[in-house]
Amino acid sequence: MSTRLRRVRLGIATLVAAVGLSGLAACGNDTASPESAASPADSANFPRTLDTLMGQVTIPHAPKRVVVLDTAELDSVTLLGVKPVGAVIPHTKTRGGFPEYLANKVGGVTDVGPLLEPNLERIASLKPDLILSSKIRHDKIYGKLSGIAPTVFTETTGGPWKENLAVHGKALGLEQQAADALKSYEGRARALGDAIKAKNNGALPTVSVVRFLAGPTRLYQSNSFSGVVLADIGLPRPASQVSTDPKKIMKEVSPEQIDQADADLIFVATIDDPGKTEKGAVTTSPVWRDLRAVREGKAIEVPDETWMSGIGIQAADQMLADVAKATGVSR
Repeated sequence: MSTRLRRVRLGIATLVAAVGLSGLAACGNDTASPESAASPADSANFPRTLDTLMGQVTIPHAPKRVVVLDTAELDSVTLLGVKPVGAVIPHTKTRGGFPEYLANKVGGVTDVGPLLEPNLERIASLKPDLILSSKIRHDKIYGKLSGIAPTVFTETTGGPWKENLAVHGKALGLEQQAADALKSYEGRARALGDAIKAKNNGALPTVSVVRFLAGPTRLYQSNSFSGVVLADIGLPRPASQVSTDPKKIMKEVSPEQIDQADADLIFVATIDDPGKTEKGAVTTSPVWRDLRAVREGKAIEVPDETWMSGIGIQAADQMLADVAKATGVSR
């Protein structure tokens, strides 16, 4: 066996082990109630003052009672070993419940209302010592939130998820842990790309990301959360899905324009109820059926909650596993 192939297989084994260890850690975390869960941060690093886009925020002690108001923040804090006392239910889950991929890490966490309208009284009743969210989500209630507890906002969500993780880590006093976790994830992503390239004689397949939801169908761009993960793997995107504008992370297309999704692989996410989307009309159309990936059985259904709304390392690891399976890489 060549040295290069051994390195590739070792990288994939590391990816699998990381996902498995994440699950084991999740089971362990589920044994403590949120009310008694202590932050793993060093209390000697507090108080600390953060320069945020909303101004300076002072966090007097290592946070032990954290409330998170979006899925990215939930992914971040549980990644870093902090079980929040409260979290919102994703607005993409009309049937309710926290993200399934984090199920083992959110047992006992209080639902503080839907993402778009969190329950301020319920948040206050939890006596949090840190609230995490973003300006794009909760700008209008920042004053009320910061009146309850120190509140740290990032600008937006999605594409800048790595920078946001760094902010969450700093607020928790776990910035080094966040940096280490990101470096480890990026190594797993590169190893997967190497494995795919080795399997395909040095070539990498082009990849499209299609999302069906109420309203027009979307093609997710290279600067979206899923786009960043695919770039970390090294997978090229069709020209229709390349964007450098941070405000343009997706492109809406009609059923007749779905040919813009043409690629070697198409990953398909569907939000909740397919009957409320254009999925039926699109996937039965001649345009869709003529796409290369569709003809070759390479249009792959993937979970919306990890590819679209997870927005963190734990969701990204689930994506890596999906890509490995779709590309036939041994795991």
